This record gives sequence, C-alpha cells and structure tokens, in this order.
Amino acid sequence: SDTDVLVWRRDQPPGHSTPCVVGDTLFLTTFERDTQQLAVVAMERRSGNTLWRRVAPATRIEVTHEVGSPASCTPASDGERVYVFFGSCGLLCYDLDGCLQWSRSMGPFQDEFGANSSPVLVDGKVILNQDHDLDNCLVAFDALTGEIAWRVDRGGFTRSYSTPVVWNVNGEPEIVVAGSLRLTAYAPHNGDVKWWVDGLSRIVDSTPFVAGNHLYLATWSSGGDLTSRISMEPFKEALQTWDRNDDGQIARDELLSGAALSRFFRMDTNQNGALDRAEWSRHRDIFAAARNVAMAIRSGGSGDVTDSHVEWIQRRGLPVVPSPVVYDGILYMVKDGGIITSVDAATGEVIAQRRAPGRGNYYASLVAADNKVYVASERGVVVVLQAGRGGDFLSSRDFAERIMATPVIAGGTIYLRTEQALYSFRQPNAP
Repeated sequence: SDTDVLVWRRDQPPGHSTPCVVGDTLFLTTFERDTQQLAVVAMERRSGNTLWRRVAPATRIEVTHEVGSPASCTPASDGERVYVFFGSCGLLCYDLDGCLQWSRSMGPFQDEFGANSSPVLVDGKVILNQDHDLDNCLVAFDALTGEIAWRVDRGGFTRSYSTPVVWNVNGEPEIVVAGSLRLTAYAPHNGDVKWWVDGLSRIVDSTPFVAGNHLYLATWSSGGDLTSRISMEPFKEALQTWDRNDDGQIARDELLSGAALSRFFRMDTNQNGALDRAEWSRHRDIFAAARNVAMAIRSGGSGDVTDSHVEWIQRRGLPVVPSPVVYDGILYMVKDGGIITSVDAATGEVIAQRRAPGRGNYYASLVAADNKVYVASERGVVVVLQAGRGGDFLSSRDFAERIMATPVIAGGTIYLRTEQALYSFRQPNAP
C-alpha cells in the first residue's frame, strides 16, 4: 500500500526494461513515442530523483510487437559503467556519470517484433545474443573498449528473445542461451559450445533460472503441446494445394489459411514475397520438433546432455514470457490468465495451481524474497504469495497502470516499474 511502505513514486516515460541497481543508483531505459526518443535514465535510489538522462543516438526506431517497446532490454553494469542495448541503434556504454564511452551499431534485424534480449556481463565482456529470422549470433564485446572479442554464428536457430544467463559450474562460468528448440552453453573466453539440451519450444521468450548446481527453464509457444500441435504438410503437397500459378513457390496471396499464412514474414527469410522449398521445409521441421516444457538440468557434462542431465520435465502451467523463479526448493511460474503453478524443484512434481486475482496476460518475471513470491500482471495487479507448499495469497494491489517490467528486490526495497512511473516500497524498519 501507499500508507506505510511507499518511499517514493516518480513519473517516468514508458519502457519495459527492468531497473538495474548499482550502488546508490538505478538505471532504466525509456521510449517516448511522441518524440520518438530512446533514452537512458539514472535515478537516485534514496529519493527517486533523476540524476541524468541521455538521449540515445538512434537514427531509426525499429518495429516492435504491438505490446512491445523499443526500450525493452534491461541495462547491465559492472559498477563502473552501464551498458544498454537498443536494437534500433545498437549497444551503448556510459560511465556512471552519463558520459558516453563507446557505441557499437547492430542490425537492422529482420524481425517485426523487435530485439528484446538484454546484455549480460562475464569476465570483462558484454554478452549479447540476437536470434531473429536471419543472421543470428552470440557476440562478446570487450567491456572497456567495445571491440568484438568473439562472435558465434547461430544460423541453425530461428527467432527467440531469451536473455543469456551466466552459470558458474565448479568455479568456471558458462554462458547459457535458450533458443528455438535448443538450450546451449558456451565458453566465455572464446564462444566454443560446451553442451546442449534439445526439446524446447519453437520460440523462447523466458530466461533460464540458475539455482546452485541446477538450471531451470520453462517455455511455451503455440503448437508445442503434446496434445495440440501445429503442423505443415510436405512442400510437394503444399504446392498442389496453394501454388495456383504453378511457379514452384507459394506466394502470400495464394495462401488462404493455415500456419504459414499467419507466420509468413518470419518464414519468408529472403523477403521476396514467396516461400520456396527450403523456407517451407525449415519451418515444417521446427513445428514438428517443438516441445513446450519446464525442465531441470544438472550441471556438468559435455556435448548432447539431453538424455543424461535433464532430471525432470513438466508440461503443466507453462509461461509464455515470464521467467520462473526457484525459491527454497520450489519453482514458481505463471501463465496467461493468472494461473500460478508451484513445482517441487527436486522432482518436478506439481505441488499446487492457483488463479491469481490479476487476470489477463503476464510479461514480468516472478521474483521472491522474505518468504514471499511477487507476481505482476500486465493489467497492473501485483499479487503477494506466501512461499512454501501451502502458500496462500497474502495480499494484492491493482495499480491501474500497465506493468511489463520485472520488479527488483534489493536491500529491503522493492522497485516496481509501471508504464507511468517507478515506485520504491521499503520494508518497515529495514536498515
């Protein structure tokens, strides 16, 4: 509520990025549609006052999904610099006083939903993954200079929007990326593939969650359920049905219905207005292989560890966008409609399913602290769930403001971003 725990509320322009906490400062990105300005904002944690604002040098604003934003990617910081990524103008590095240190242009990306994977930091490098319809890659930039340290082609993947995570295994970091159909671990020093797990959904929006010696992932995309599949006929049969001018391709205006019509842009990789055999077959294979899953993966191993290191698979209550959280041995996830599912992190057993007061869609990931789990809906309803096997709803609040960004918990304070403002709620008597 506002009565006893609200420290401050400060209006800010819209943006979907989660605030980045660095010492006494908060960093976030914004996009003002009327001025077409992308910006980085630094705020004082104690007061919420704006310390500085820097407009990004964008020469174009990329197209995004209708519920998306060009300011979707969360900043990262090493305590000396802050790194922000805007798909439309690339990767930018500022010092903590707001002075631009370097910038690296990227794109444009062939993706009408925009670029939404955030940068992460490891071993003095800024890691950025970009999986779109073409030219997919994982890139490591030198954090000090912005020079490319290495670049790995991910041509076998199609579009996804998951952010990489860093998993420390036996004292050695690994970069783990969830992409279309496959989860892959890379070596930070050169980008070599260390291991992989097959059997993911065809589009991955959520980010894996690391908990000690295990990594957890929950991902869902339409047509990937075992009982509800999207399928496409072989190209030869498709030509007989749709190729009315007998040119050996299937043009958009020849399609009247089906999976290919609604996904034509991403299938037409050369953007010539028609699907050839390779384009059709590629996506037919993706639909056939896609599986919606939540899974637990044990650390260690090399190469294909799908059969050896996946400890359990669960297919109920899967989220589309929000990442799960593991807290005190329980994995929590939320799917659209407000269904919160708790799963035993050791066994994969579903403990409970509950419907939260906040209906509609969910984009913010779940967070947990102080024996509580916090779940925020797009409509602006935040639910507090008691952690544990018998966890009940403790409270909820309708902010009546759209929420897309994941809340941040730091030092007894919750920073909650809506489309209109950033809030600071502080635990009573917190130091």
